[in-house]
Amino acid sequence: MTLLLAFIPIAAALAGFFIRSSPVRARLLPIVATIHLGLLLVCLARGDQPMAGAWFALDALGGWFLLVISSLFNLCAWYAPAYLASRPEQHGNHRILVLCMLAFLGLASLMVQAQHPAVVWVVMEATAMTAAPMIYFDRHQRSLEATWKYLMIGSVGIALALLGTMFVAYAAHQAQHGSSLLFNDLIANAQALPPTWLRAGFVLLLVGYGTKMGLAPLHAWKPDAYGESPGMIGALMAGGVTSCAFLALLRLYAVITAAGQAPMAREMFLALGFLSMAWAGVFLVRQKDIKRLLAYSSVEHMGILAVGIGLGGAAIRFALFHLAANTLVKGVLFLSAGNIHRAFASKHLPFASGAIARAPVSGWLFLLGFLAITGSPPFAPFVSEFGLTMAAFNSGQTWAGILFLVLLGCIFLGMSATVLQVVHGVPDPDMPRTRYEDTPATTVPLIVALLLALVLGLWLPAPLDRLLTKAAAGIEGAAP
Repeated sequence: MTLLLAFIPIAAALAGFFIRSSPVRARLLPIVATIHLGLLLVCLARGDQPMAGAWFALDALGGWFLLVISSLFNLCAWYAPAYLASRPEQHGNHRILVLCMLAFLGLASLMVQAQHPAVVWVVMEATAMTAAPMIYFDRHQRSLEATWKYLMIGSVGIALALLGTMFVAYAAHQAQHGSSLLFNDLIANAQALPPTWLRAGFVLLLVGYGTKMGLAPLHAWKPDAYGESPGMIGALMAGGVTSCAFLALLRLYAVITAAGQAPMAREMFLALGFLSMAWAGVFLVRQKDIKRLLAYSSVEHMGILAVGIGLGGAAIRFALFHLAANTLVKGVLFLSAGNIHRAFASKHLPFASGAIARAPVSGWLFLLGFLAITGSPPFAPFVSEFGLTMAAFNSGQTWAGILFLVLLGCIFLGMSATVLQVVHGVPDPDMPRTRYEDTPATTVPLIVALLLALVLGLWLPAPLDRLLTKAAAGIEGAAP
């Protein structure tokens, strides 16, 4: 039944290829998204145990990630028909965008269920490849450059991930582990794996999949890709493609911890995590492009996820919760930034200034999204960031807790100057007025997502709490 989660979007993408009407094709997105989320909730409620030896299975960890991805896809899918209707000049590209979005959902659903490192690698790259045509949606020189940069840098990363996967496979061969490379078998036999090959494999996988996540200094594709693609595509990449890459790392991290190599892996996660936060903080200061601002914010939050895994223990649970919190709020930010971009026909300061006066709903959503993403209570990111800070102090890693707080403060200050000018600044009177106006179709999905982030900051439903606890246990349960 869980494989239907992958089959339905892919089948819808194939069917959509033959639909001539652009509005009808666009309506496939919210229909498929709703069916997908409903089916996923049924699968999670049933709580079926993965079959031993299965190459595809929806365990608790994969279920948590897919719930996050499916929720984000619903946000973008319900927003998409109105967005596409407002872009008639790109009518010829509507088909490609819709088909790629549906293919992304299907492949991501397959990727989170993959239980073999080689299959993870194949489906991860296929999932990431669906983003390339969507980045090129506007068909201009900057989007072409962004697409090539995404493909070239991503190709280097995925090649290193393949080499790392082969190192892990060779370690299993050296241990006479047999032909099975399923994650459960690797974890069960982890103590017999040669540590040299296993450590080398993990380093390559961290660099390779870290490139797909956008951890600094491997993030060079992000500012251009997010900056030149439509807002909903930036949201899908920031919360979808990066989540798949993070999951791939966590699958291998579970093997590393079971083999007794967790300290080395955690040190590397901490180093890349803090570097990503610091790097983002530098480039957020005086950033004039609001979409590039969100790209560097994504680098920061990928760093926060890495820091959470690096801290270990209770912090892993808060890192997984932060994945959901960041994804919801980042979706609101990217889509509201897209609305502001169309309202001003610019995404650069000082032209895109005074959004609350020009597009009040989108302006307020952008401001509230900024407050949420920077850890202001009572939104969900505050809960995860506060939990990570306390986990650092409670585990005796005081230096990490202090550095984490300092970097969060610097990032808040760096973003605030740009965001306040965007929402409260004085619009340039010489800028031509566009036809864009906020409508329920382009704002209600964002309001719903922001309300979800607010609810999760105040109350985590018991079923979600149990799923989150099981997902975290699947990562750290084998840790020494």
